[in-house]
Amino acid sequence: MKFAFQDQKLGSILGLTNDIKSNEQLFSATSRTIKILWNRNKEVVCFQVDGIPIELQPNQLATLTYLQQVSYKETHLPLTAFLFNRAFYCISDHDSEVSCNGILFFGTQDLPIITLPSTQIRKFNTLYEVFQDEFATPDKIQGDMLQMLLKRLIIMCTRLAKKQLIVQHLDNEQIDIIRKFNVLVDLHFKTKRKVSDYASLLFKSPKTLSNLFAIYNQKSPQQIIHERLTLEAKRLMNFTDKQYQEIAFELGFNDPAHFSRFFKKMTSYSPTDYRENSILSA
Repeated sequence: MKFAFQDQKLGSILGLTNDIKSNEQLFSATSRTIKILWNRNKEVVCFQVDGIPIELQPNQLATLTYLQQVSYKETHLPLTAFLFNRAFYCISDHDSEVSCNGILFFGTQDLPIITLPSTQIRKFNTLYEVFQDEFATPDKIQGDMLQMLLKRLIIMCTRLAKKQLIVQHLDNEQIDIIRKFNVLVDLHFKTKRKVSDYASLLFKSPKTLSNLFAIYNQKSPQQIIHERLTLEAKRLMNFTDKQYQEIAFELGFNDPAHFSRFFKKMTSYSPTDYRENSILSA
C-alpha cells in the first residue's frame, strides 16, 4: 500500500506506505524527506541508520531526517513509514506549534525511538486510518487536511518523546533550552566548537548549560558538540569518496593533522583506519 500527495507548484510531498522497503522507490522524491518509521508488526524489525543496526520493537516509532543514511537491506517485515519534505511541512518554521526540533528531529544525538503505551495504540491506529481516508479524498482542501493530520501525529510523538526521552523533573523552559541547544549545534557545529558560543546564543551561562545537561542525559554540552562533529565525519567517510583532508576542511579544521588527532581521540581510529575497517565490514 502506498499513498502520495504532491503539489507540483510548491514542490511539496507527503507519503504514507505500509512497506517502505518495497515502496520507497515508487515515491517521486525521498532524498530530502523526513521520515517517521512505525513497526506495526508483532515482531522486531531491523534496519540500519548511518551503518548502525537498529532493532525496532513492536509498536515503536523512530524518527529520521534526510541527513541520515537509512538502509533496509536487513528489513524482512513490512515497515510503515510517513515521509514529508520541508515544502509540505517545515518543522523549523512551525516549531512553536509542534516543539519537536531537538527532540524528534534535527539536533538529536541519538536516534529517537519512542514506544507506544498500550493506552495509546488505539489512538495512533485511528489516526493511521484517518490518514488513509484523507488520501482517498482528492479535493481542494486535501493538502490542508493532510497537513493537520501530520501536525497531530508529530505532536503525539513529541509528547511521548518528552516523557520517555527526557527526565520528568525538567520544566518546559529547561526542555526548550535543551532543544534549542541541540538545534543550534546541528546548525553551527562546523564553525562553533565552544560551549560559550552556544551559551551566548541562548543568553545563558556555560555553567547553566553544563548543569542542565548533567540532569538531562549525563553528556556535557562539549561532548555533544564533539559527538556531532564525529558523526558528520563518519557520514562523510562512509557515504562519500572524499579524502580525509577534504573532510577536515569541510568540518572547519584548518589542519588535517588536527582533525586526525580529534577523530582518533573520539573513535580510537585514525580516519584512514576507520574507512578501511568500514569497507571491510561492508
